[in-house]
Amino acid sequence: MRRRDLFALVGGVALGWPLVARAQKPAMPVVGFFRSTPAKPFEHLVKAFREGLTETGFVEGRNVSIDYRWADNRLDRLPGLAADLVRRPVDVIIGNGLAVRAAKEATGSIPIVFILADDPVKSGLVASLNRPGANLTGVTFFGGESLGEKRVELLHELAPPGSTIAVLLDTNYPEGGSELPAVVAAARGFGRPVQVVRTASERDFDSAFAGIARAGAGALLVSGSPFFTSQRKALIALAARHAIPTSYDLRDYVEDGGLISYGASISDAYRQAGTYVGQILNGAHPSEMPVSQAAKLEMVINLATAKTLRLKLPDTLLVRADDLLE
Repeated sequence: MRRRDLFALVGGVALGWPLVARAQKPAMPVVGFFRSTPAKPFEHLVKAFREGLTETGFVEGRNVSIDYRWADNRLDRLPGLAADLVRRPVDVIIGNGLAVRAAKEATGSIPIVFILADDPVKSGLVASLNRPGANLTGVTFFGGESLGEKRVELLHELAPPGSTIAVLLDTNYPEGGSELPAVVAAARGFGRPVQVVRTASERDFDSAFAGIARAGAGALLVSGSPFFTSQRKALIALAARHAIPTSYDLRDYVEDGGLISYGASISDAYRQAGTYVGQILNGAHPSEMPVSQAAKLEMVINLATAKTLRLKLPDTLLVRADDLLE
């Protein structure tokens, strides 16, 4: 071999080293952000999730990529979207209860972090809260039976004496009805009849509220549901149109004009989930990460809405509120 050719060969190998090194460099980790709902009503949850990631050293676009999948309340799309994330593949999947169930069916190896308004043990997602097992862990803001009882107690203070308390349920979200027995028992304890109204889509809302009004219900309890939360402005508008005091599970409703809420902060749950995803990306295994439980339940009241409804809020209720919105 001529010396000129030898130098060319050596130089070519040397020039190739950086290319090989770049090819072998680990790619940026990818998180699959997966929800059964539309995106727009939940931009604040994405922000909270990113904040949690940042607490563990991960910043979207800098050292982690987030692949978003939104089912737009079309539950039939969930299996396909879950399979798409698994095929990519992503390093971790985070999602709400309905999305996570689809993800669990799609993979037994990719870590999954859930945010759930239900008991994850009873719903079969994990073996126990302290040692979840398998590839799932997450955050639950489930308040137990006491949550439904407390919401009935608050409505009892606002509704005309002896009037019916209506309960609005999402038929596509069975978890939302898990507190119904406790709600009915609490209402009967206060001597109040209960009217249960079930809806399957936004097309049912008008007739549901019309039926509640015809029955002369004195108050309404809207059960927890990702679909309801995504349609919260429509529900709030109907409650205002029919002038019915209404209780919700999340402060998001009250911030948008609803009367009263009692429950945990879903934004804080997504922030906590972000820290869990960051820990997994740093090497933690979900089977050994205890399910995080909401530490605090809060009551929020919208005073402007109460004024519009011409409600005189009891002082005992006002002093117990964690936050009063003007």
